[in-house]
Amino acid sequence: MKNSCSRLIVTSLMMLAFTSAHAEEKMTLMLDWFVNPDHGALIVAQQQGLFKDQGLDITIQEPTDPSMPAKLVAAGNVELAVSYQPQLIQDVAVGLPLVRISTLIGTPLNTLMVLDSSDIKSIADLKGKTIGTAIVDGVGEATVDAMLKNSGLSISDVSIINVGWGLSSSLASKQVDAIYGGYRNFEMHQLATEGFKGRAFFVEEEGVPPYDELVVVAKRDKLDTTTIRKFNRAIELATQYIVNHQDEAWNVFKSYKSDLDTELNRLAWKDTVIRFALRPAALDVQRYDEYAAFLKATGLIKQIPNSDSYLK
Repeated sequence: MKNSCSRLIVTSLMMLAFTSAHAEEKMTLMLDWFVNPDHGALIVAQQQGLFKDQGLDITIQEPTDPSMPAKLVAAGNVELAVSYQPQLIQDVAVGLPLVRISTLIGTPLNTLMVLDSSDIKSIADLKGKTIGTAIVDGVGEATVDAMLKNSGLSISDVSIINVGWGLSSSLASKQVDAIYGGYRNFEMHQLATEGFKGRAFFVEEEGVPPYDELVVVAKRDKLDTTTIRKFNRAIELATQYIVNHQDEAWNVFKSYKSDLDTELNRLAWKDTVIRFALRPAALDVQRYDEYAAFLKATGLIKQIPNSDSYLK
């Protein structure tokens, strides 16, 4: 009887250990905006069970306020959030305990866009013109200023107005002569669906240091390296599938929500595939330092953050 009890205790402990070892780690991931093709790797990983294969139970949420996801991570309210390299550097510079753990979109998406039919054939032709933006903020103005200076102008040579989220419509209606903040994989197609052809000036070709558009951030020291590795492995597998099977991956993506199956999203998907980071865990520290130097030179941050403190 004593031996039977001992065996039962040992067996129970072994089963408990097995269950604990295989329990999925629950985490909440908050997006930067509503679900769109830029989030393709995350959605495909979720739909194909790639997170679960890595022992992760990820709940994906859309924010009610796009300015809050990274702040919620810093406060410990959610484990992960989608952010932007420029925003991350600014957040860290003012003391938010954030770290970058993954890259989703490895190139800038922002452009300075004009109508192809306009007389603006170069950045220099913007002198005396009006540029519409979705949000008038420091980074946007610094970016536009750098692009203008690259062609011998300055931000004082143009007028900048806030057109809200009607970027493409304000350009199509000629309310403005150009727009800044239109994504090369989205607003260009949105203009086309409205019967207009756009032309884009790419920020990284016009005097602005290249940067990663979308990154995933976590709270400093909250996630261990094993969890980060598992998360990135799921994203990497999803990205490989998207690149190798674009049409099938689109079907997986649109199955996440019924309202994703739109002509605009289909067009954006094709242009976004080439922007996905094939190695989400890979990190170019120099790229972050150079963009941080750009932010410091424009006065948007006081000191360049130590890369070891926020890059994983």
